[in-house]
Amino acid sequence: MRIVSLLPAATDIVAELGLAADLVGRTHECDWPPAQIASVPVVTAAGFSSEELSSREISAAVGGSTHSGSSLYTLDVDALAAAAPDVVLTQDLCDVCAVSYSSAIEAVRVLDGGEAGDRGGEGDGPTVLSLEPRTLDDVLDCLVRVGDLLGVREIALERRAALRQRLATVRSLVAGRPRPRTVAIEWLDPLWPAGHWVPEQITSAGGEPLLAAPGEHTKPMEWQAVRAARPEVLLLLPCGFHPDRTERERELFTALPGWADLPAVRDGQVWVLDGPAYFNRPGPRVVRGVEVLAHVLHGVSAGEPVGTHEARRLS
Repeated sequence: MRIVSLLPAATDIVAELGLAADLVGRTHECDWPPAQIASVPVVTAAGFSSEELSSREISAAVGGSTHSGSSLYTLDVDALAAAAPDVVLTQDLCDVCAVSYSSAIEAVRVLDGGEAGDRGGEGDGPTVLSLEPRTLDDVLDCLVRVGDLLGVREIALERRAALRQRLATVRSLVAGRPRPRTVAIEWLDPLWPAGHWVPEQITSAGGEPLLAAPGEHTKPMEWQAVRAARPEVLLLLPCGFHPDRTERERELFTALPGWADLPAVRDGQVWVLDGPAYFNRPGPRVVRGVEVLAHVLHGVSAGEPVGTHEARRLS
């Protein structure tokens, strides 16, 4: 089966199911697993270079505080046509973060003369499946949704069970420990708390999430909200930023009034995490994110040792 993934998390899922060799198209931001996808043709492009813009400039470019403005992605319809996919995997959760379901459907209809499979339905053209997880269970269930479509349901069920077991292991390791009050930041300027599955990641790792509820699609907040919450742990995991990129904008926080008075700052518990790898994308690696958080919150080791490329204290 020929698969095009218009969502980095979907690429992760395809690889988790052992079908990376069936990928015939991916986004420019799909980067995992690197050895298996490096040669897969890219069918999207960035609307601008995020490396050259500040967090505030990026936010303004994609619609400011609404988080539902123009996408960071543009779809190369000619490249999509050349890929000749049987299945296109996309999303409808965030119009900014990836090619939207409606955009993918329109592109496929243009290529196919007006017909396209809809959310797994039958059609003369490729089947387009939209993934819209909001909670941790939703993320894991996406493995089975994709596995059903790609004909590997049993493998999907096995992989989901294995991921659930890893979560259960972490929960047992942190059971009974004090739960530090934790704030996770998904965007730096404007400040944006991490919602959707991230509060559940924090809870699973033995923390008490603040400022966002499980499954919540959050909105910008004022710095005063963070000060009032008085977090014991502050997690910086901006969407699309790897740790080095995040640290380049550290003064967005350290210069704020009352920064030094936060319990997390006083106790050296401000952490920079790899957002794209383990927290921003609703793919199977969110489970690794829980293991990373168990190390951050409690010094607990689950799975492979946590490296500084995954989590580091803000110096």
